[in-house]
Amino acid sequence: MSHVRSHIRQKWVTNVNTYGKVTEDITRPIENKINMTWLLATLFSAAVMTMGFGMIAWTIYKGIGSWGLNKTIGWAFDITNFVFWVGIGHAGTLISAVLLLFRQEWRNSINRASEAMTIFAVLCAGLFPILHMGRPWLGLWFLPLPNTRGSLWVNFNSPLLWDVFAISTYLTVSLVFWYLGMIPDFATIRDRMKRLGRDTASAIYGAISFGWEGSNRNWSRYELVSLLLAGLATPLVLSVHSIVSMDFATSVIPGWHTTIFPPYFVAGAIFSGFGMVQTLMIVTRKIYKIENYITMDHMESIAKIVLATGSLVGLAYTTEFFIAYYSGSLWERSIFIDRMFGPMWWSYWIMFSCNVITPQLFWSKKIRTNMVATFIISIFVNIGMWFERFVIIVSSLYRDFLPSSWASYTPTWVEAGIFIGTFGLFMTCFFLFSKYLPVVNMFEVKTLIHHPDKPAHLEETAGSSETAQA
Repeated sequence: MSHVRSHIRQKWVTNVNTYGKVTEDITRPIENKINMTWLLATLFSAAVMTMGFGMIAWTIYKGIGSWGLNKTIGWAFDITNFVFWVGIGHAGTLISAVLLLFRQEWRNSINRASEAMTIFAVLCAGLFPILHMGRPWLGLWFLPLPNTRGSLWVNFNSPLLWDVFAISTYLTVSLVFWYLGMIPDFATIRDRMKRLGRDTASAIYGAISFGWEGSNRNWSRYELVSLLLAGLATPLVLSVHSIVSMDFATSVIPGWHTTIFPPYFVAGAIFSGFGMVQTLMIVTRKIYKIENYITMDHMESIAKIVLATGSLVGLAYTTEFFIAYYSGSLWERSIFIDRMFGPMWWSYWIMFSCNVITPQLFWSKKIRTNMVATFIISIFVNIGMWFERFVIIVSSLYRDFLPSSWASYTPTWVEAGIFIGTFGLFMTCFFLFSKYLPVVNMFEVKTLIHHPDKPAHLEETAGSSETAQA
């Protein structure tokens, strides 16, 4: 009876049989000279980012009055953008931490770029609460530090304060987790740069690899700390956006004062985060020619998660309307009817169509495996999730309890410039990351091409390639 080999795990890495091939493919963008297309794209993103920081400087100089806020709408574009960017950062932690604990191997190729996306998105998000203070130089007042203000301390009952704690903790843990995962790859790049005669680059990568030798002691501590950080980061996936949702849920404003917000916001954050992962992975795998590592199976898995979380978001929308009806509250009912048919009806239906209807196309395998269609849907998902935050915030505020205080809202060019500038910041960081750091986790991808039943000549080739690199 002939022996049949099973290559089920191989679907996550295609057409790659040696460790050396993995190293060559992933380090190629780092070792190659600067590409003109990359340089122009980075310069354009940097110019957009500079424009955004110019708008921030204008805001600090002129004050919050340069925004479109008024007596009724005190939160608008700024907090919408804050929640949007925090939500985008959730997919990275979910992929890197939660899927690691559940031993999901399909995360190995996309976790590095997703974690980087988390860091950059949280950096963009952190700008908006600081600016919304009106006096950013007093931002330290949010921290429970000894001061000269006597008994005037921060309000520990406020979810706004816990936003500071949660997001700073989230950023710190995500940054450490991301950096830790790159240390073995830094050592590989260090040795390759040394063989290429690039002593300066070798010294830089050697310094940031912390003298990694690849010994058993190094690996055992690496794996232990990775699991500890994953265990620490997993509750943050649930807690961070839950605390953000409580900024709204603890108020008495109709449309906000609801207990569904924490799970609703978490599902929405994962939904928008994976939408952004789709957008970036489709472009990255094509530009850097790493389709063998970010395969069609990866893109299908991401699409299925977008489909599942999009359906959860649709369920949350339906539940909100049911609660408004069942509560018997006139104000709750009027807010939700106004969202659908009031003056800002267009924003609600953009949100609903992009977040609920569009992702249902992923039931079709043909669409899940069509990268053009997937890319377009991922863009719609991100547009829809931005409008979701806009609808929740503005459409709950612009129709107050007193009709005499009702007001409309239109963002100013300053607000729009800051928001566009954050995309410039995000993309500039991502372009720099993709050029100077390994986009795919080389070590973890190599574990996917190691099979106990692999033919002997492949094992020997893989071993010799890895030894040559060391």
